[in-house]
Amino acid sequence: FDLFIGLCCGAGMRLAVYLKGKNAKKYRHGMEYGSARWGTPKDIEPFMAPKFADNIILTKTERLMMSNRPPDPKNARNKNVLVVGGSGSGKTRFFIKPNLLQCDSKNFPVSFVVTDPKGSIGVECGEALLKHGYKLKFFNTINFSKSMRYNPMAYIHSEKDVLKLVTALMTNTKGEGQGGDPFWDKAERLLLVSLIAYLHYEAPVEEQNFATLLEMLNTMQVSEDDETYQNPVDLLFEDLG
Repeated sequence: FDLFIGLCCGAGMRLAVYLKGKNAKKYRHGMEYGSARWGTPKDIEPFMAPKFADNIILTKTERLMMSNRPPDPKNARNKNVLVVGGSGSGKTRFFIKPNLLQCDSKNFPVSFVVTDPKGSIGVECGEALLKHGYKLKFFNTINFSKSMRYNPMAYIHSEKDVLKLVTALMTNTKGEGQGGDPFWDKAERLLLVSLIAYLHYEAPVEEQNFATLLEMLNTMQVSEDDETYQNPVDLLFEDLG
C-alpha cells in the first residue's frame, strides 16, 4: 500500500511539472512596446578596427572595419552603406567627404568612383587625393572641355579593327524602324572604311580621330557642272596611287 501511494505521488508530481512546463509563458516586462534602443559605444566596438584609417567612417564616434576577417568571425559585416537624407541634410559633407579625405590605408588600398552632380567634390577633394598618389579621371557630360575623352581610333591595330569600328558606328547611329535600299548602307560602310583606314595608315597620330573624319566628310563635295572636279579627299586618295 505504501508503495502504491509513493508511486501515485511521484506520478502526480511528474504530471504537475509537465503541465507547468507546457503552459509556461515567457514574459518580457518593460518591453511591451518593443526592445529597440539606441546603441552604445560597447555595441559598435567589436565592429571597429583599432587603427582609425582601417575603417569606414560612419559618424564621429562610430566606424566599420574594412577587413572581412575580424578577430571574431561573427562580427564580419557587409561593407555596403546606404545614406538616406533630404537635400542639404549633409550626405556629402558628413559621409562622402570624410571617407574621401581619409583616402586609403596601407592595409586596405581602395579606389573611388564618385558621382558628382554639383561638380564640387572634385574641386574640394581632388588636391588631397593627388597628394596621396591618386590618379584623377573626370567624365563630364555637361562640359566636354573638362572631361576625359575616348578615341576609338587609338585602338585600331589592323584592318579587322577598322571593320569592327565602322560596324559599331553604323549600328549605333541607325534610327529605329528605318529601312531602305541596302545599296546606301553598303556605300556608307565602304566610304567610312576607306576614310578611317586612310587616317590609320597615312595620317599623323594626332589627326587620327573623329574630328578629322568629319572634316574629310565635309570636304567631299561634288560639282554638277564639272564632272572632272576633284575635291581634297579625291586628291588625297589619288596621291596614294
